Amino acid sequence: MGHLLWVCTLIFHVFYSVKGDFLIEGLRNIQKRNVAEPVNDIEVYSINIDCKVTSRFAHNVITSRAVNRADVSKEAIFKVDLPKTAFITNFSMIIDGITYSGVIKEKEAAKKQYATAVSKGQTAGLVKASGRKTEKFTVSVNIAAQSKVTFELVYEEMLKRNHGKYEMFIKIQPKTLVRNFKIEVQIHEPQGISFLDANATFITNDLLPAVHKTFSAEKGYVSFKPTLDQQRSCATCTTSLLDGDFTVTYDVNRESPANIQVVNGYFVHFFAPQKLASVPKNVIYVIDRSGSMEGRKMEQTKEALLEILKDTTEHDQFNFVLFDNNIDVWKPSLVKATPENLKEAKDFVRKITDGYATNINDPVLRAVELLDKARELNQIPERSVSLIVLLTDGEANIGETEPEKIQENVRKANKNGYTVYCLGFGYGVDYGFLEKMALENSGIARRIYEDSDATVQMQGFYTEIANPTLVDIKMQYPENAIANVTQNSFNHYFDGSEIVVAGRIIDNDLNFFSVDIQAEGADNSLKYSENVQIQEKDGVSKQQEYIFGDFTERLWAYLTIQQLLEKRISADPLEKEKLKQQALDLSLKFKFVTPLTSMVVTKPEEKEKEEETLVADKFVEAQDHNSPHQSLQNYAYPGGYASPPYQYAQMPNNWVDSDPHFVISVPSKNDALCFNIQEEPGVVLNLVEDLELGIAVNGEIIGKKETGNNVISKETYFGKLGIVNRKMKLRIEVTTETITIMMGKNKKEYTWEKKTSVKKEGFNLIVHKKNNVTLSFGEGATFVILLHNFAKNDSLHTDFLGFYTLDDHKFSAGVHGLLGQFFHGIDYEISNIHETKNPDKPDATMKVKNKLLTVTRGSQKDYKSDYRNGKKVPCWFVHSNAEGLIDGTHKDYIVPDIFYID
Repeated sequence: MGHLLWVCTLIFHVFYSVKGDFLIEGLRNIQKRNVAEPVNDIEVYSINIDCKVTSRFAHNVITSRAVNRADVSKEAIFKVDLPKTAFITNFSMIIDGITYSGVIKEKEAAKKQYATAVSKGQTAGLVKASGRKTEKFTVSVNIAAQSKVTFELVYEEMLKRNHGKYEMFIKIQPKTLVRNFKIEVQIHEPQGISFLDANATFITNDLLPAVHKTFSAEKGYVSFKPTLDQQRSCATCTTSLLDGDFTVTYDVNRESPANIQVVNGYFVHFFAPQKLASVPKNVIYVIDRSGSMEGRKMEQTKEALLEILKDTTEHDQFNFVLFDNNIDVWKPSLVKATPENLKEAKDFVRKITDGYATNINDPVLRAVELLDKARELNQIPERSVSLIVLLTDGEANIGETEPEKIQENVRKANKNGYTVYCLGFGYGVDYGFLEKMALENSGIARRIYEDSDATVQMQGFYTEIANPTLVDIKMQYPENAIANVTQNSFNHYFDGSEIVVAGRIIDNDLNFFSVDIQAEGADNSLKYSENVQIQEKDGVSKQQEYIFGDFTERLWAYLTIQQLLEKRISADPLEKEKLKQQALDLSLKFKFVTPLTSMVVTKPEEKEKEEETLVADKFVEAQDHNSPHQSLQNYAYPGGYASPPYQYAQMPNNWVDSDPHFVISVPSKNDALCFNIQEEPGVVLNLVEDLELGIAVNGEIIGKKETGNNVISKETYFGKLGIVNRKMKLRIEVTTETITIMMGKNKKEYTWEKKTSVKKEGFNLIVHKKNNVTLSFGEGATFVILLHNFAKNDSLHTDFLGFYTLDDHKFSAGVHGLLGQFFHGIDYEISNIHETKNPDKPDATMKVKNKLLTVTRGSQKDYKSDYRNGKKVPCWFVHSNAEGLIDGTHKDYIVPDIFYID
């Protein structure tokens, strides 16, 4: 349903320029490049991206060749960004004429090898998230002196039609000039190609001649083969212009709404009727307005809703349910999308303001009640589509808060089968919960990324479901002639999309293959029929040699695995295990790296001749303990140790809270580092300092309250924070009682007792009553200061502050401080994991900044999304005030006052 893009990125470069992204680097036999050495010791002389598409099924081969011209071995990294919906089918390396190929294994069988490799400090290549629709495959390898290496990665994916076209998005980032750089896309569509286009974000007039595109009848071809001179960013430059997006779009002829491909005993049926009248929609928009939706997110949501209302057709009906700790329904029943009602709705949307807590259960049930009521009163047309669209950015923290119970309540209440779509805004949501609730109610979940285009993302989702043209679609195939058919009945068909069904033909004597389709349109029942002759095998082979072999069988397997995994999310325990086994068997048979399998590659170490293990592991959007998509990272430690299930992407970038505990997120390893700083009350520590931007954040330490027997606890906290923006002549002091803003000679003081919003050019501050302060500078520096307050008569606890960074990408390369030095990443290696007296807290050896440290597995609490109880976040704890991890010692970060900037 989404902008389902076909994506690949190729990056291949020497090790020193990489900050450890998606790599656990070996402790042995790795000779790091000296920065002073020439960068052309390792020359990438060939990159070839070969994409073959037949009937929407893409088979992609990425080949990179490099030579080490140095007199010593060099470590290099091979990186490819692939679409999250793709399955890797093979990876191989050719080193010194010997090919090392991948073997697909069950994940359970692979995890011991992975754990052993990690504990020995050997290389482990993993697939992890790298963007909205991509995941990154990364492998490092030693290239011997004067030797060559060839990497080859193969993956496959079914392209999905969206907004009337298929789009192939190829991200190009070679990082260097490449003598032989080539992209070739060959397309074979038996329906015939109606249009084909190709463009790139980095195309210049000099590069235009390197792009070729042509199509005729069933065949299409696109190539991009820039010469060395065309790649140069200037006539004498050694830097490359090739940095951006290369996009191929196409669609097929639609003379018939149905098209059937039959090859070697498998069929694929494509269905996309054109020029049909729209079926009316009945939509309830359930919108989160809790405190976490304040500011930019709320403004973007309102902008999206206004655009959606603008595109709502008059035969549709709609209503709004707004929720925080209270529920407000716009109208007592559904209303027609008349010009008058739309104008009133827009006024209503413009006045939406954010509130406090989050109650998800009750507003969704209220939406079901509204549709039930409209149905009982015959306000819902017989031929119409009833939808509930839920948008939330957090987790339920009042009312019914147990995710499983909310899912059960919605499932039981939704007896009339309304489709529920769940949009999760940002990473504070429990995406697994939303995904399961949507799937249980015939919908889908979609993440809305917190970015400048969030409004466009929400509008884009609405556009996908804006124009239903058929409902209750049922496909009927020859009885007793087929088996293992994928889903063949559908609630809706949306204009611009496509329905795909595949299956196996078991009647070897079948000469004709037919399909009958029944559906309800806007005005009447519709029937479609298609009948095709099954070709002789020789004829099929000749036709398909243009692309690749039995694509129908692999497309069927791909589609079946996807659907089995999706069904498993909402299945009961017995059915869940059955679905898992079916998906696993197919994954192994067709050699797909899916959430149930891993790919293992072994290659010898250069000196010891031991085997080094590489594991390709499938990333998925939602990773929780109820999901089949558990990452291998979550349980691959030796000795049976398993880190707690946790969707790491929900964590803020870096933060400090409580005693004070510093937590540094490391998304490249799906993990975190943590440390404490022990200092006396009154000491001020520098957290962030960016001299180029003129921004600094400092915190003053306070002690815990004295107990009745006058024994003072050693626990310390931050009781006061100072934020400085030298260029804006701005100083902000945040204590547990007041927030003071000083700009030039002007001074204004606020309390935590009521919500306050202060907006200046390039600066935005919002006080959420007795909860937090959100502070942003422009679009690239956002902080949250959390208030922990206790009853005045509490004799044990003292009020204190937590400091969280939400967006730090605009900080300069020179940013520093106890938190700031980690804004641009940290590379480290974990090895020698072993149990201690506490089985839940194993020790390990960490190699970081050319030092070996002993670290302990533990956890710290993130209070941002749950400010009362916090969420445990697993991390590697660095002892002794983070000595060895931070630059210098912690004493170097002591500053004279909270407004200090060097």
